[in-house]
Amino acid sequence: MQKSVELTYGAKTLRGMMHIPDSTSGKVPMVAIFHGFTGNKVESHFIFVKLSRELEKAGIGSVRFDFYGSGESDGDFMDMTFSGEVEDARHILEFVKNHPATDVDNIGILGLSMGGAIAAIIAKEYKDIVKSLVLWAPAFNMRDIVELQQQSEAGNLLSQHGFVDIGGLALGQNFVFDMIKTDIFQSAKGYDKDVLIIHGTKDEAVPYTVSEEILRTVYKEKGKRISIDGSDHTFNRLDWQKRAIDESVSFLKEKLR
Repeated sequence: MQKSVELTYGAKTLRGMMHIPDSTSGKVPMVAIFHGFTGNKVESHFIFVKLSRELEKAGIGSVRFDFYGSGESDGDFMDMTFSGEVEDARHILEFVKNHPATDVDNIGILGLSMGGAIAAIIAKEYKDIVKSLVLWAPAFNMRDIVELQQQSEAGNLLSQHGFVDIGGLALGQNFVFDMIKTDIFQSAKGYDKDVLIIHGTKDEAVPYTVSEEILRTVYKEKGKRISIDGSDHTFNRLDWQKRAIDESVSFLKEKLR
């Protein structure tokens, strides 16, 4: 079963989609799915929709919301910040935890790109209830990207106008200021369950070496990486996409019993 859902906190309303396996009348394992920077709850080539449907077939529910300022949720992209999305994610996890269909002993998180960085932080904060974590091309390097952008022509435009145009979206200065003071590697440390990282070897947005550093400095023996040879950042080929989804579903099915 697939249905639209909303959650409101403060003056913000986030809109999303929930999937619950049809064959189940009781509580089910549930996965919160976090989209990436400039993304949404569907994501590139509908990969999140396909993921949710495969999880559903495996007996696992999922929830995927648009963060504030993205997709169909309230707000403007101009107002989006990293810490704001982390706060959204906290409320999304509370939504999952408190939903009557959720088996609270079997909650997982999956995040793509910047959503992967957010997922890692939330998993650490809620390590007592997050049983499994999957990170797709996790953008722990966001601060480095922003610092480089500040030194470019985009940085000049940002300081002059208070925003910069990135593909038809206005990225505000507050995102930059917020991101520069955020240490994702440090904030993610402390999650003590198994972690699966899936990363394309030809990822241009989040270099393959980033996931190597994540494994070495953050998750160590708790982390496992699946490398998708030749893949780009968002697995934009049918075989890359299938591998990312299949490996994720298999891992979550094993960990969320």
